[in-house]
Amino acid sequence: MAGKHSEDSPSAEVLFERRGRLGVVTLNRPRAVNALTADMVSAMLEQLTLWADDDAVAAVLVRGAGDRGLCAGGDIVAIYRDMLDGGDATAGFWAEEYRLNSLIAGYPKPYVAFMDGLVLGGGVGISAHGSVRIVTERTQMGMPETTIGFVPDVGGTLLLSRSPGEAGTHAALTGAHLAGADALFLGLADHFVPSAGLAELEAALENEPADAAVARFAVEGPRSVLAAQRDWIDACYASDDAEEIVRGLRAFDGEGAGQAADAAATIEAKSPTAVKVALESLRRVRGLGLEEALEQEYRVGLRFLAGPDFREGIRAQVVDKDRDPHWQPARLADVSRDTVASYFAPLGDRELKLSKERDNV
Repeated sequence: MAGKHSEDSPSAEVLFERRGRLGVVTLNRPRAVNALTADMVSAMLEQLTLWADDDAVAAVLVRGAGDRGLCAGGDIVAIYRDMLDGGDATAGFWAEEYRLNSLIAGYPKPYVAFMDGLVLGGGVGISAHGSVRIVTERTQMGMPETTIGFVPDVGGTLLLSRSPGEAGTHAALTGAHLAGADALFLGLADHFVPSAGLAELEAALENEPADAAVARFAVEGPRSVLAAQRDWIDACYASDDAEEIVRGLRAFDGEGAGQAADAAATIEAKSPTAVKVALESLRRVRGLGLEEALEQEYRVGLRFLAGPDFREGIRAQVVDKDRDPHWQPARLADVSRDTVASYFAPLGDRELKLSKERDNV
C-alpha cells in the first residue's frame, strides 16, 4: 500500500490524508452519523481548495467513519440551539456550506463519494454534486427536510428538479428515504458498488485513475422502485399547487393507488408551509445554475430560521422526540400564495453572492 500522509486539520471531526495520489476526506463523527458542523465544513473547504491545486493529488475521496453512513446531514441540534439565540451562526454556516457545495460541483479533479448507509440533507450536498458518486445496497438517501419544517437545500432543489418526470417532486415533498437504485434513477448517483467492495476500491484509487478503478468494481444495481412508479408519480405531481397534488394522489385509482394514497398522507403530515415552499422552490429553480439555486435556497432558509415551523420540527423530531409537531398554520389551505412568495424575496445586503464570486474567480 502506498504511503499515508496526514494533513493538518483544525478539527478531529473531519480527517484528511494523502494515500498515494488520492486525497481522502473522512467525516469523523460516527456516533452522530457524521453530521456536519461548521468547523467540519470550513476544514473541508480549506483542504479541498488546497488539493485542487496540488499536483500530487490526482483524485479526492469523501467517506464516512463508522458503519452507519456517510453523513446524516447538518447538525440540526446546533441549528436549533442557534435559532433560540437568533440564528446568526446558522446563516454563516449555510453560507460556508453552500460555498463548499459549489466547490465540489466544479472540482477540477475526480471527486469520488462513497454514499454508503445514510446520506441525508447536507450529506447529499457533499456527495451528489461530485463527479464520481457511488451507492451501495446499504444506501438510504434523502432530503427529508419537510419533516422538520424546512425545505431541501445544499443544491438539493436543483438536483431533484432535474430528476426524471416528477420523481424529484415526490422525493422532495414526502422526504422519503431512497435506496441506491432510486438514487441512480433520480440522477443523484452514478455507480452501484456492493459495500463489501468499497475497501478494495478505496485502495485501487490510490494509484489508478478513478474511472478505471470504479469500472472494475461497479455492477448493475437492483431495479429502482421509483422508476416502476413513474405512471402515478408523473400524473399526480404535475401541478404547481400542493393542494391539487394531494387531491390527485388521493383520487388516483390506477395501479399504485395505495402508494399514491400513502404519499398523500405523508405530505399532509409535513409542515404545510414547508411543503408549499419546497414545491415552489423546485419550480423556480428550473433553468438556474447551481450557484443561483444555492442563492435562492439561502433566501428561503433564512426566512425559515425566522419562522416557527423549522424550530418546531426539530423540537418534535430530534429534541423532545414526541413526533407531534404543531405546525403554524396547520393546513395547506391556510398557506397563502403571498406567504409562499415572501420566502423568495431578496435579502438586500444579506444576499449570498455565489454567482458573483464564481464570475470573479
